[in-house]
Amino acid sequence: MLSYILKRLGLMLPTLLGALTVTFVVMQFVPGGPVEQILAEARAGAGAQGAGYKAGRDIDAKQREQLMKQYGFDKPAHERYFKMLADFARFDLGRSFLQNKGVWELIKEKLPVSVSLGLWTFLISYTISIPLGVAKAVREGTRFDAVTTFGVLLGYAIPGFVLGVLLIVLFAGGTFYDWFPLRGLTSDNFDELSAWGKVKDYFWHLTLPLTCLVIHSFAVVTLLTKNTFVEEIRKQYVLVARAKGLSQDRVLFKHIFRNALIPLVTGFPAAFIGAFFTGSVLIETLFSLDGLGLLSYESVVRRDYPVVLGSLFLFTLLGLVVKLLSDLLYTVVDPRVQFSSVGK
Repeated sequence: MLSYILKRLGLMLPTLLGALTVTFVVMQFVPGGPVEQILAEARAGAGAQGAGYKAGRDIDAKQREQLMKQYGFDKPAHERYFKMLADFARFDLGRSFLQNKGVWELIKEKLPVSVSLGLWTFLISYTISIPLGVAKAVREGTRFDAVTTFGVLLGYAIPGFVLGVLLIVLFAGGTFYDWFPLRGLTSDNFDELSAWGKVKDYFWHLTLPLTCLVIHSFAVVTLLTKNTFVEEIRKQYVLVARAKGLSQDRVLFKHIFRNALIPLVTGFPAAFIGAFFTGSVLIETLFSLDGLGLLSYESVVRRDYPVVLGSLFLFTLLGLVVKLLSDLLYTVVDPRVQFSSVGK
């Protein structure tokens, strides 16, 4: 076990290094960096105040040198690259160019929104998907199976942001009803509410965005659950159990359930972490939820390189660790699986 874990940890390093290197190299050739954007804003401000062309050019010349030194662009690319790796080795993600805050601080600020969306999307999706998938497997080929399959695939086919716009128009004061708030995670008077009032206000704000995320996400788990249970139901040990006179429920929950849930249980860590960090940027934007997805998108658009590289480093590292935990969990759930076969 120890040798396998050490081997997987050793493979994480080149993967993480490759992701950072490719992103860093691409950034060197992307036009419109943070210095250019700040100079463009300064030039626009000088033009609005009636300054002439020469004044704007003087502003560019003076500020460019200062900004290049401030952001470290006066140093060669390879020197900046190795400094970045040294900082990341100490888990120092740097400071944002545009927000003048540490990357860790920004991530902590945005984390509550992503945790709220991710955690409840994960819990609600699996709570609905697993029982529905089991019911579809037991009733395979029936009208219930056909109708629910159509509904699941229809929900999966509708883009989340399209559903979000529809829900806003219908239920958030767009045209018809004004039942739900349009923006934010809590109300302005959240601190003044009672404990039960805070709970209601919190879920009141989450209802529409969670509806968009859950409807689009639980289709895969539902169909995976159904197909896994159908495969197990057709195996020989199930026929033997039924031949012994065991009831349908006993066969299902005592014999089939554990084997059929192995692919789902081993995917829990990845799904749980992925729900936090892969939230829909469009959903966050649509409902004015300032989370990690929106932070990553804005940092790319505005060329905030420390935020881009810092979040990439953190999320890639978490993804690799979670993948290792998923493989280890597989051997715990199914002792027949050996470590030598997990890594293949």
